[in-house]
Amino acid sequence: MSGTGSADGTWKPSDAEGGELSGRWWTWALSAPDDHDPVKDTTGEYADWNQPDDLWFLAGTYGGRVVRRCAVPSDRPLLFPVLNMQHPRSYSRVPLSMAVAEATASLNGILLPLREFTASFMTESTQRYTWGLWGGVAPLLPGEYVLEIRARATNGFWVDTTYHLESKAA
Repeated sequence: MSGTGSADGTWKPSDAEGGELSGRWWTWALSAPDDHDPVKDTTGEYADWNQPDDLWFLAGTYGGRVVRRCAVPSDRPLLFPVLNMQHPRSYSRVPLSMAVAEATASLNGILLPLREFTASFMTESTQRYTWGLWGGVAPLLPGEYVLEIRARATNGFWVDTTYHLESKAA
């Protein structure tokens, strides 16, 4: 991964890398079995499900409020959606997006920059498009952190997610 960390602790993938990572995130999220789906998870119990070796995905939600507690490795950057969506190419031949009314993410009360990524990706034999506002955090020193994600689209969809993270040495 070529994304860079910065002095403020954020992780900033390039546009191309962010698009590729958003497709990887959706492939990860869509492949979860219903009984271990990190996106449906309301506690953080399945946060470690099938994580890649080079970064750590945090799940979004299908809307509403959720509070999760989980451990994350201290040697990997974190990537998470603030607002995102995907659809098969058969639904629309161009990537669709949501009109954003508000969107924030903060780590221990410090606002994080958000990036918009659009990309195409494949699941099995289906070409899909992804759109989203994403946040990233450089690898965290061991310790405890609170990540708060809040967003609202103009169509009424909203998320309010709090992660209580414990960064552990690998």
